[in-house]
Amino acid sequence: MTRFPQAASPASRRQFLAWSGGLTAACALAAAGCSAPDDGAGPAKAAGAVAGSSSDPKALTGIGLDYPFTQLPLYSTLVKLSTAAAKKQHISLLTTSDASNADAQATGLGAWVAQKVPAIVSFPLVFEATEATAARALAAGLIWVTYGGSLEHQSADIQFSFLKGGTLLGEAAAKWAGEHLGGKGKVAFLTDSTIQLGRERTKGMIDAFTRHAPGVDVVAQEQAIDPDTGLSKSRAILAEHPDLNIILGVTDAAAYGGFKALQQTGRAKDDAKTYVGGQDGAAPSLLAVKQGTFYRASAALAPQDIASAVVDVPLAVAAGKKNPSAQVPITLVQHGDTARIDALLAQNS
Repeated sequence: MTRFPQAASPASRRQFLAWSGGLTAACALAAAGCSAPDDGAGPAKAAGAVAGSSSDPKALTGIGLDYPFTQLPLYSTLVKLSTAAAKKQHISLLTTSDASNADAQATGLGAWVAQKVPAIVSFPLVFEATEATAARALAAGLIWVTYGGSLEHQSADIQFSFLKGGTLLGEAAAKWAGEHLGGKGKVAFLTDSTIQLGRERTKGMIDAFTRHAPGVDVVAQEQAIDPDTGLSKSRAILAEHPDLNIILGVTDAAAYGGFKALQQTGRAKDDAKTYVGGQDGAAPSLLAVKQGTFYRASAALAPQDIASAVVDVPLAVAAGKKNPSAQVPITLVQHGDTARIDALLAQNS
């Protein structure tokens, strides 16, 4: 089996976070020109409405959700679902308006800490740069929950079964290769090495596939997390390996780019010897799986599960629970899983 090194120029961490991490990729293809509604709940406007101590779950009346990719459709979905989950617990949900700007994120988080918002759930654009803010929050007696990874200074975190998602996809693709290619063929991986989420998904995907399908040649491992990069990298791979059978992506966004590249180079959408799979549960990918194309699988997350964690984890910290962090469950969906796919699509509406 041939192994190829990772691409030498990885995408920025900020770009990866924008396309992935809890179903962000579900909306990636529709992100251009789309903005989230202005709910007027920026930190300066809303923090004054928050009261209560973070040491008592009954007194935890406010949670600040700092999801920085406010230009993506997932933002409005996550805010809507999280607001409903918070309301059930008599908690007000505050939001930032970062627009994927690290400086804006830092300013907003700093304001929340100064105003003593009792609990903050933050998806850092730059994890290292957020450590100092998280440390100040903890020193002020606030709850800090890291979304999409871990910080040194935190009360808990919300993660998305990163390694498991990659493993599920790799095992499913390897099984398909054994059944439809006789355990032979060529595979290319679209990967990420820039953050914890990407590294663990990549490892799970590659390790599981190569362990269960050792006879399939690995012809490329390329850094790609968004549709455009997935498309261009896949076209380059196909120029060298036009008989490529399998493309597996660290995100559905990247894998969907590979899906389009295969079609653009003449592959029929239902080709029996081709397999594409990704991770996140992106809407375009889920639709392609449902329709029976050669986009055959997605390791999918449910927005409702993420929204529930946004509220439940701070409450667990406030209650003094021993293990307050959450691993949001991930499920492999394939053709025939119609009810599951429809349910995921409905949550993103």
